[in-house]
Amino acid sequence: MDRVLFGDNQFFGVNHMSEEKARAQQMRFQDLQAVLDVLDAAYQEGIRTFMCTTHDRVAQICDHFRAHPDRYPDYRFYPCMPYAHKYANAVTEHGMLDALRMFLPQDGAMAAMLKGGVALANKDVATIMRLLIDAEMKMFHGLNTPVIFIQNVITDLLLGLGFNDLFRVFHDHVRERYGAEPGFITMNVPRLLDVLDRQGIDNPIVCANVNKIGFRMCGGIDAYETTIATRRFRPVAMSVLASGAISPREAIDYVCKQPRVESIVFGASGRANIRQTKALIDELTVAASG
Repeated sequence: MDRVLFGDNQFFGVNHMSEEKARAQQMRFQDLQAVLDVLDAAYQEGIRTFMCTTHDRVAQICDHFRAHPDRYPDYRFYPCMPYAHKYANAVTEHGMLDALRMFLPQDGAMAAMLKGGVALANKDVATIMRLLIDAEMKMFHGLNTPVIFIQNVITDLLLGLGFNDLFRVFHDHVRERYGAEPGFITMNVPRLLDVLDRQGIDNPIVCANVNKIGFRMCGGIDAYETTIATRRFRPVAMSVLASGAISPREAIDYVCKQPRVESIVFGASGRANIRQTKALIDELTVAASG
């Protein structure tokens, strides 16, 4: 994985500290060209990986990159699925079974199973999970997707429900169907690693909040620092600025000093912030390793 990954929260009105800022960003990026301009700025600053949700508008971004392969010869997408609001809205409007029918193939055995509710009645969630992964991945066809993540809203739900076998289902399907590395986003790294260990998933890619104030880090800073230093996994740090609560230099210095953090993902709305953050990560990574 690259050291620096570019995220997409700013494009879809996600800000965990300020609803006002989230609304302003959402309005700004209603125009697809505004999104593409920021992605181009990140590319020109040397960032080659876009870690993105499977929001419907990401399909338009994918169309742009497919249409201009010569402009982005070394570009990578890290899909993060599912985009939970899409499914939640569908369930609210149409009910569970009709929502599933909207996202799953409408022919073959699965359609017949869903028609009678058989898959759910038999708790055939593994089959449904594989099909939902395939449905989400359609927008990325023809693009380079070397890592595919499961979003924390699902990771942590599965942890809470004890559906631990589904982590293996996700892991195996991503590897076998897409030749990609499975990644897991979570708000509870220690607990997730215990479960993945029991599932025989070795050295997993795990993305989680890593920041100096413990923002959305279940278990606390000490537990995370110990886990990062001692457990066998490939950490990806997100929310390193704690949604703006920590100054960039202080925040990135802290993360770069954590041993074995492989990648840092951040989002930004303009070239100046992208350049500043990328330069800080490069500088402080060298300083920490020296």
